[in-house]
Amino acid sequence: MSQEGSVLAPGSKRPAETVPLPGKALLPGFVNTHSHSFQRLIRGKSESRVTSGRDFWSWRGTMYHAAALLTPEDVYDVARIAFLEMVLAGTTTVGEFHYLHNAPGGRPYDDPNLLSKQVIAAAQSVGIRIVLLRSAYLRSGYELPPDPGQIRFFESSPRFLDNMEALVNAYPADATEVRFGVAPHSLRAVPLDDLKEIAAWCRERKLPLHMHVAEQIAENEACLREHGATPVALLAREDLLGPDFTAVHAIHITAYEIARLAGAGTTVCSCPTTERNLGDGVIVADQVMREGIPIALGSDSQAQIDPLEDARELEYHLRLDRQQRAILDQIGEQTLASRLFDCATLRGARSLGVSAGGLTPDALADFFTVDLNDVSIAGHSGEDLLPLAVFSLNRSAIRDVVVNGRWVVRDQRHPLQEEIVSRFKELHRKLWGSSVGRVS
Repeated sequence: MSQEGSVLAPGSKRPAETVPLPGKALLPGFVNTHSHSFQRLIRGKSESRVTSGRDFWSWRGTMYHAAALLTPEDVYDVARIAFLEMVLAGTTTVGEFHYLHNAPGGRPYDDPNLLSKQVIAAAQSVGIRIVLLRSAYLRSGYELPPDPGQIRFFESSPRFLDNMEALVNAYPADATEVRFGVAPHSLRAVPLDDLKEIAAWCRERKLPLHMHVAEQIAENEACLREHGATPVALLAREDLLGPDFTAVHAIHITAYEIARLAGAGTTVCSCPTTERNLGDGVIVADQVMREGIPIALGSDSQAQIDPLEDARELEYHLRLDRQQRAILDQIGEQTLASRLFDCATLRGARSLGVSAGGLTPDALADFFTVDLNDVSIAGHSGEDLLPLAVFSLNRSAIRDVVVNGRWVVRDQRHPLQEEIVSRFKELHRKLWGSSVGRVS
């Protein structure tokens, strides 16, 4: 932490501007490893059994309702509000797990990557670095008919790979602010043979590979019926895990599966706010961390966008379950606050394959400042500033945000903030009107 920051010129190692930061601390930017930006539209719309049922599977009805109606311009506007909220919370890199591909009715656009490009353009407009994790979604599930709510997600495996290739080639290979990865949605959405082909394509190009894994018990049971193994066990058996693989959620896993994830060098991405919002369950983060598995964090469904809240919940969920405190403290002799902060920064950067998450000479110039006089952390000392920030910092304390050496937020204001909010409010009125789609 520092009271003076140097903003670097893009592509240069020399300071272009030295900015005094009296009364502020400087921290590395957060990395949001798993985001579905369009789901920002359903915030507050799915908090009733009348509208969204009682569990994850019925909640999807509200999500599908929102996804079914979006135009390309709408996709841009909802992504911008989600990314704006992220940068205002100190996030400088987002991994966008993107599976909304087709036009309403399921027809591919003339440019099948149109919606991916809209999301990328939204990130560029806001100023956040994006790793677009284009998602393969090939079926509704094992022995299930196609779900009409997923019609905008579906592609065949060959078409997905062709579209993925075209998307990657449409942007400069050496770009630091737009990167790519591959995201087979899940084992329920991608048959094993297709998954192997997609993973091979991904690894040939040295791109990160992300996948929803073991989020729901029903997901594990379906995988057992189809393959005779649960998701992590199957991925291990087929040699699909590795240092480039991120298992998103990984809640319902056994000690054997934790050992397989550790042995392969796999990252786990936990999304605690979404996981508790959907009633998914609690990841055994202590067991995962003790095996040396890095845990990154994501905002997922955008029920709340606050990376430090996700970090706290990783610990707090275990406290409620075990009726103990400081459960993740001193694993590998690392303090609790330092470990949780790493989850929100360095571990996400590793997962997405970007040189971010730290204030080091070889890292990208991504950081944010904190007002040391903010009411949420007032009364700190040098020794307790990090734990105070991790466990108590409010967004009101975050003042400035810099991405790749460029100011994105100054004194809590983004230059496009009013326009972005205004356009999103119009979209919200258009989509929802005075009612919310009901689940029958």
